[in-house]
Amino acid sequence: MKKILDGLKQFQKLIYPLHQARFEELAVNQDPDVLFITCSDSRVDPNLITQTDPGELFICRNAGNIVPPHSNETGGMTASIEYAVSVLNVKNIIICGHSHCGAMKAAMHPENVKNLPHVKVWIDHVRAAKESVEFSHKCEPSGLDDSHLDELTKQNIVLQLHHLKTHPSVFAKLNSGQLNLHGWIYNIKTGVVESYNDETKEFITL
Repeated sequence: MKKILDGLKQFQKLIYPLHQARFEELAVNQDPDVLFITCSDSRVDPNLITQTDPGELFICRNAGNIVPPHSNETGGMTASIEYAVSVLNVKNIIICGHSHCGAMKAAMHPENVKNLPHVKVWIDHVRAAKESVEFSHKCEPSGLDDSHLDELTKQNIVLQLHHLKTHPSVFAKLNSGQLNLHGWIYNIKTGVVESYNDETKEFITL
């Protein structure tokens, strides 16, 4: 905690005064252009990756950058998406996965999280992506290994983009041309970001 508290002091004494006018403006209003959905992984920093300032990204984070399909059951992701699209009127939604994702490893081997009931249920939102990779490689259930991790991570991003489209506010804005969806994968080791091309069904380096 010492490093955290020292950082807080530095922010209050050195950083805040340099940007005081901007923070005072943000105190009463926000107008982000992008809803950035990514993993909770501590190695992923949306503002650092995109070099954006406070107020520019509306960020939602969870294990595996998952978007549950829309249902009548209220959840934090569903409420955040609805607010970002319907109230903040974001123009873009980015789903950003990343290399070496622990949630994807858990999806490949759910037996490893059998004693974590909430994690197990949450990771089940990746199941269709997992079965897609298994089918393409003619693997038995739970037959995937680390060599399939990157492919599963990408398939999960595509799956969550499909889940996004089930949310009424997203579907309406997509149909009217007021919203764009983007699927990214961030390589922690190299810093490279690839984006999903819906026409070619491939990830292309940005």
